[in-house]
Amino acid sequence: MTDATLSGTSFETASYDHVAPAPFRVAGRGRINDVRAVRFTFDGREIVAAEGDTVASALLAHGIHLVGRSFKYHRPRGVVTAGSEEPNALINVSRGPGRAEPNTRATMQEAVPGLKVESQNRWPSLAFDVGAVNDRLSRVLGAGFYYKTFKWPRSFWDSVYEPVIRAAAGLGRAPAGDDPDHYASRYAYCDVLVVGAGPAGIAAALQAALAGGRVILADEGSEPGGSLLSTPGARIDGAPAWAFLRQSLATLAEAGVRILPRTTAIAYDHENMVGLVERVTDHLAVRPEGAPRERLWRVRATRVVLAQGAIEKPLVFDGNDRPGVMLAGAAQTYLNRYGVAVGRRVAIATSHDSAWYAAFDLADAGVEIAVIADTRAEVAEDLRDAASGRGIRIALSSVPVATQGARRVKAVWIAERRGSRVGEANIVRCDAVLMSSGWTPAVSLFSHTKGKLAWDAASGRFLPDTSPEACLVAGAGKGVWGLAEALSSGADAGASATGTDAAPARFAVTHDHAGTGAPEGALPSDHYARKAFVDFQNDVTAKDIRLAVKEGMRSIEHIKRYTTTGMATDQGKLSNINGLMIAAEALGRTPPEVGLTTFRPPYTPTTFGALAGPRRGATFEVERKTPIDPWAAAHGAVFEAVSLWRRARYFPEGVETMDEAVARECRKTRQTAGIFDASTLGKIEVVGPDAAEFLNRMYTNPMLKLGVGKCRYALMLGDDGFIRDDGIIARIAEDRFHVTTTTGGAPRVLATMEDYLQTEWPDLRVWLTSTTEEWATIAVNGPKAREIIAPYVTGLDISAEAFPHMSVAACTFAGVPCRLFRVSFTGELGFEVNVGAAHALEVWERIVGSGRAHGACVYGTETMHVLRAEKGYIIVGQETDGTVTPHDAGLSWAIGKTKADFVGMRALTRPDMLKDDRKQLVGLLTEDPDVVLEEGAQIVADPAEPLPMTMLGHVTSSYRSATLGRSIALAVVSGGAARTGETLYVPMPGGTIAATVTGTVFFDAEGARLNG
Repeated sequence: MTDATLSGTSFETASYDHVAPAPFRVAGRGRINDVRAVRFTFDGREIVAAEGDTVASALLAHGIHLVGRSFKYHRPRGVVTAGSEEPNALINVSRGPGRAEPNTRATMQEAVPGLKVESQNRWPSLAFDVGAVNDRLSRVLGAGFYYKTFKWPRSFWDSVYEPVIRAAAGLGRAPAGDDPDHYASRYAYCDVLVVGAGPAGIAAALQAALAGGRVILADEGSEPGGSLLSTPGARIDGAPAWAFLRQSLATLAEAGVRILPRTTAIAYDHENMVGLVERVTDHLAVRPEGAPRERLWRVRATRVVLAQGAIEKPLVFDGNDRPGVMLAGAAQTYLNRYGVAVGRRVAIATSHDSAWYAAFDLADAGVEIAVIADTRAEVAEDLRDAASGRGIRIALSSVPVATQGARRVKAVWIAERRGSRVGEANIVRCDAVLMSSGWTPAVSLFSHTKGKLAWDAASGRFLPDTSPEACLVAGAGKGVWGLAEALSSGADAGASATGTDAAPARFAVTHDHAGTGAPEGALPSDHYARKAFVDFQNDVTAKDIRLAVKEGMRSIEHIKRYTTTGMATDQGKLSNINGLMIAAEALGRTPPEVGLTTFRPPYTPTTFGALAGPRRGATFEVERKTPIDPWAAAHGAVFEAVSLWRRARYFPEGVETMDEAVARECRKTRQTAGIFDASTLGKIEVVGPDAAEFLNRMYTNPMLKLGVGKCRYALMLGDDGFIRDDGIIARIAEDRFHVTTTTGGAPRVLATMEDYLQTEWPDLRVWLTSTTEEWATIAVNGPKAREIIAPYVTGLDISAEAFPHMSVAACTFAGVPCRLFRVSFTGELGFEVNVGAAHALEVWERIVGSGRAHGACVYGTETMHVLRAEKGYIIVGQETDGTVTPHDAGLSWAIGKTKADFVGMRALTRPDMLKDDRKQLVGLLTEDPDVVLEEGAQIVADPAEPLPMTMLGHVTSSYRSATLGRSIALAVVSGGAARTGETLYVPMPGGTIAATVTGTVFFDAEGARLNG
């Protein structure tokens, strides 16, 4: 639509040789490449843009203001801003097959050849939207209507209400196909990270770089510069603003500063870890082969300088959402950066000086300024003189009370302000209304740090106060206004960030537009019920907020959820302060008393692809493989995922089923020997003079007197007294221990150890090293285990007398350095051969060859599970669920009776931990020995009990034992220790199964086979 036929002065449009003329393009303005055409489509219509345009600036250049429909009322909506805070101009963009993205901000999407752009939230078309009937029903669709409706008749919920609500929910269409793009991720470290490359950010980066610091400068815009890009008339150190910018960027590049344009800081985490998302190729017509679409940076910085600037606030008045009503600062940006006039005859409504300067720039470009209506009674004389000199009508103490127009504003009514009322309104014909209620510092990232904000009543805004992180705030984000002060503030922050003694730079600035303003909430109106919008995207009006207060909402968080203000994709960047001031006025309290909503990451909407990075498809989860994995794959192993590891589950021979293969492996292991790849066990080297004391505190078992060359089973508890992990601790030397963990537990155990070492016992001289992938572990179990490995062991006597159960020693195995353990997880004579990962496959093949000569087999995890269950050995995470104590698991013997303390000791003495009816580990034998219980099945005492039945516990492990010729199971049962001999029941869909409670050891209760 190019409805711009108002009479009045006209501005000179650009004449292009290679770019089709656009009716609102202004000659000699902007930073675009106006001799290179970029063609894309908007709702099927071809748009000819210039290189450097955004979709929004290109549409505005063609006079297109209607770009979408609002969420609830489906009201026509146009571009409001020129940045990432845009609430209205959300579009669906397609860059080719599979490359569709909804809810893209037209103000940030650069014009790219062939881009297909579609408006959203309308049907059948943008101009005629059936959903606009909701606007007629606005009286019944006010704040919180969904809490009060859809209750009757009850039967309608499933058949009518819910389907309709789900169909209407959401904005845009989520892509259905696979994303063909790929995404990268990267870590970086720097001395100073500067977020925001406006005047303050550039000054901070210059100061830090000149002090010798490693600096990263990130800005979400397509080019650095911030407000300098839209204020070319300013002069800094005698040079025009754009020349100063060009020279500053060259200086930064020479100093080695990494400059990241198109990069948004989305999150500020603990210890100065900042997440950045870089848009790498979306702006390119032709993408380099293999280049990612986006890159996620995780930057750890010694100091962070936040120079994100400020966000202009809209005025709240009836019809402020109409297409053609936008922020004054945005119009100034479209003119000076993109060479676009947003209208031919423009009205200004403001409470801040900055809108006057925007009006002057537009007037100087040939745009007719119909009126400057300022809510203030007094305005600086130089502003009035400048306006009068341009023939601009001035209306002080005046407010807009309404607008006119369907798909684009055609007029605005201006009335004299008389306290909380207004006088008679006069109509002003125009094709654009520019509004400004001042500027709000961008404090979202600062708030991510749990930084405190301070309310400045004079300016009506929250300012950064204190933060627990090493960050500084500079420029408009700190509340500093004016180019000269912003530059000085940035230089001061850069100097502080590097700790330099050099005096911060100072800049001579002329034609600076520093100004003041008056904070405004909802402007007075001549009609209370009119639609004065606070949150444009979610259709929240000033009336909605007052209604929420009237209906009992007092906290701004409750008001937010009741009205949905601030819950749109812009996270309330434009609406939060206005909503807060309106709520405070309605409550008769100050804004700080009402509170401020929580700012959460990400700062702006972020693609799932950027967050996932390369983790998709085959690389969605890391699949770890042991050095022996290739051998297992070559010999027909069937694999399963265990934590992040791929492990051989069983090794079928011929057409064996899993049950048949596992039965064979179990029999072979019990009768002769079995060989098992146990390399996935977590391994941690604990070293230092205080290593024994440290482990004594971390584990329940006594460790101080564990002799060198000896091993001990160990339990790790949480602070709550529940089992977290278990493993074997072997003392290699007086000051060195080899600690094993469960397969999935190694990272968690190491993190827990580091946490205690750094926060609770920093005095202990201990060092921790993960060695999980350093050592490959080969377990050999069974009566002939010693015979199988003996030919390869040198430097160590492995006889039963010289190397008893729970021993460890260094030796040479097949010519390879080895740590040999005499331990068993099967109840058989067992050895664990630990060799360097590089030698693992060679050693494995030697052991397997020797084993086959003795009639042994290779077995997988399923056989390991059966063998350990026959002996009653627990698996953490299977027999435990985060609520099981050592006493519950029958492992009271693993607690040092004379220990003064260990992690979780105090929790074990709590009354609830000592109750007799706690769920305790027991064995179960089904009455029918051929019935194998289902793991997870619930257990009851009385199968005839009416529903809901009393659940006593559940089955944790259940297998068919080839050794015993029957099924066996382990379970946790309420009061299980006292139920031995009782018959309990397991209700299943096919019938109830009876089982007898037994002890947990089903085979070789005396343990004689361990000492073979």
